[in-house]
Amino acid sequence: MLDSLLEQLARQRGIGDAYHNWRGELLPIGRHTKTAILAAMGYATDDAGAIEHELHADAVRYMGQLLPPVVVLHPHRTSVTVAVPVDALDAPLRWSITLADGDERSGEVHAGSLQEHERRELDGRWQTRRELHLPTDLPHGYHALRVTLDSGVTACSALVVAPQQSFEPRVLREGSRLWGVAVQLYTLRSPANWGMGDFADLAAVVRECAGQGAAFIGLNPLHALIPGNPWQFSPYSASSRHFLNVMYIAVEQIPEYAHCDAARAHVQSAGFQAELARLRGTDAVDYPGVANAKLHVLRLLFSQFQRDRAAGRQERAGQFAAYVAERGESLQLHALHDALDERMRAADGNRWGWPVWPEQYRDPASAAVQEFARTRAQLVEFYAWLQWLADTQLGAAQALARQLGMPIGLYGDYAVGVNPSGAETWSDQALYRKGAGVGAPPDALALKGQDWGLPPQDPNVLLAEQYRPFRHLIAANMRHFGALRLDHVMALFRQWWVPAGLGATDGGYVHYPLDDLMSVLALESERHHCLVVGEDLGTVPPEMSRAMNERAVYSYRVLLFEKRGDGRFIPPREYPRRAIATITTHDLPTLVGYWSASDIELRRGLSLYPSDEMRLQVLEERIRDRHALLTALADEGLQVQDCDGSPASYSTQLARSIHVFLARTASALVVVQAEDLLGMADPVNVPGTSDEHANWQRKMSCDIRAMFAAGHVRELLRDVHAARQG
Repeated sequence: MLDSLLEQLARQRGIGDAYHNWRGELLPIGRHTKTAILAAMGYATDDAGAIEHELHADAVRYMGQLLPPVVVLHPHRTSVTVAVPVDALDAPLRWSITLADGDERSGEVHAGSLQEHERRELDGRWQTRRELHLPTDLPHGYHALRVTLDSGVTACSALVVAPQQSFEPRVLREGSRLWGVAVQLYTLRSPANWGMGDFADLAAVVRECAGQGAAFIGLNPLHALIPGNPWQFSPYSASSRHFLNVMYIAVEQIPEYAHCDAARAHVQSAGFQAELARLRGTDAVDYPGVANAKLHVLRLLFSQFQRDRAAGRQERAGQFAAYVAERGESLQLHALHDALDERMRAADGNRWGWPVWPEQYRDPASAAVQEFARTRAQLVEFYAWLQWLADTQLGAAQALARQLGMPIGLYGDYAVGVNPSGAETWSDQALYRKGAGVGAPPDALALKGQDWGLPPQDPNVLLAEQYRPFRHLIAANMRHFGALRLDHVMALFRQWWVPAGLGATDGGYVHYPLDDLMSVLALESERHHCLVVGEDLGTVPPEMSRAMNERAVYSYRVLLFEKRGDGRFIPPREYPRRAIATITTHDLPTLVGYWSASDIELRRGLSLYPSDEMRLQVLEERIRDRHALLTALADEGLQVQDCDGSPASYSTQLARSIHVFLARTASALVVVQAEDLLGMADPVNVPGTSDEHANWQRKMSCDIRAMFAAGHVRELLRDVHAARQG
């Protein structure tokens, strides 16, 4: 009996029964995995009575609850299913909608006239589910729906009215083909930064690329990390995706710096200048060193800001106050988390993250946390002030891009998850399930599967919270971007949960309300005039592909993967229009690494191949791919002289031909990786590793000015621009 109840509960909680792996084989999700996922969701999996109670509560919600917590409408869905008792069918049903602007719509229908979908007895009373049609001319936005039966029973629901498709800039709707350059911001070198790329460097890249005809600059996730823990620096393991990494602040660009004698004296001292020279000269970012240098000066500048405010200089103070009011409780919780984290680390350096704080501080609503917020208000405000600085500088970079004629400007990246010990999980603990991690089943890129250690959001809680967490996350990430990449977009449909204690191969898929989430995404895209790109690499279920196509979410096309079954590369004209095409990505080898096969040797050294036989198969395929790519280039009239397909035959001419091939694709967007402009071999990240490889640390081989002044780089970008115009 228990097994049957567990199966039923697993199905109702979105846990899949089976899935197709990357080879197309159908594999079952075992009972052990389902039970572990249910346990991670908080269910007592060994108590049949508790499970029966939960299943009964589901039935009550389904058949006896007049309205669901949230209703999502779009042009292809214009009605809501209401639960009406059979004994109320002879009476009127009244509905009203309070629009976001305060206006109201209302109506009345005979309950019995509504189309019936289901009839069932529940606790001795017959219930029906019926379809209530709502006006089709409702404005897009977030509204409130109220339904009342003649008996006086009333229910309220959040109402989301969304467009069918996400936003596309007019220039793309009119058929233009755009291109841009992707940079990992932290890797940028310049004579002025403090050891890692910053928002001033981003502005410099915008100026350089706009002058070459680029339409956008692609970026790694800029999400907030934990300032007090600079050793945790992966951009895909953020403290919070609502806010920004304050280490990207260009300190000397802050207005207070110009008249803060203490800060300028400290920065101009011989010792500090020597430290800056050291930080700039390293081959890998010294994150603790950068944090130490920046945070000390930022505290001096915050004190100057406070003095200015006390002296009646209101312009900056008013702008900060407006930002604080706009970001509301979310900002307060984030700043409070960072302030608490600083104090906890000062008391005990081993307190790594809120799950190991003293218990009274683990709940944001606790009396101890509220007392801390009151007594340490200045420290909390400091961290809110840092977010304002970062937000202002990022916004200025986007404004500059638009001013210089870039039709998209900044192209941001939204990570699929967050660090379990960060501000986002602390602020909404009911939503995140810390007993599991998000990952991926084995595929061609990671043959042992992946467990990213990122706690998944519970889709059932997401629904109960009326999708507000997702809405606010997307809105926060579209603030200053003309396009947004959704990392692992398949997470909107299903996520691979790896329960604690199990390996990545023993995980299972949990399904999410795809249509609803895509609707919220489309609405926020429209509200922010932000194009959406879905990173759909790996195993992509057909449901996801259909949804992306229907919702105008751009697909990802990696040239190195775009091959036919016989191994030939797909010609440029056959690439889909609604896509972004690239040669490689941050999770793949650079172009030089690919051609030389140094990535294969690197992965061998890191023991990432299940067997040496598998490694040799990959190596043999790489040899075939190099020759197939040369053939594809020749078919386009892009032959490369003296290139025989050997690892040693790489040249700037080969790089130019491959980039022109890419630029000729029919895809609306093409992105060039900065590392490939310079012919760098070391990858940004090696999936499946953490400390084994220096991921997210390696810097560019030269500074921004030298990169874009190089003759071969200027020639390559000129050729890419010309090919995009053809």
